[in-house]
Amino acid sequence: MKLKKIPKFKSEKEEREFWQRVDSTEYVDYKTFSRVSFPNLKLTTKPVTIRLPESLIDRVKIEAHKMDIPYQALMKKFIYDGLSS
Repeated sequence: MKLKKIPKFKSEKEEREFWQRVDSTEYVDYKTFSRVSFPNLKLTTKPVTIRLPESLIDRVKIEAHKMDIPYQALMKKFIYDGLSS
């Protein structure tokens, strides 16, 4: 099977939207992939401390449980989405 050429993207947003709407198997041969590891990779996140009401944390935990994701990941998403709008 001949693979399609991956286009050049002007931004990460454009690339993300592209991969969300196409079938990646038309562009990538996953059979040729090999497992790699990055043992010296440094985390790019920084821990922060924030005081929140327990009731708010409980509500976030309930929503995260419904979505089957960690509650801290959901909180990061809320912050990111809030900054993006």
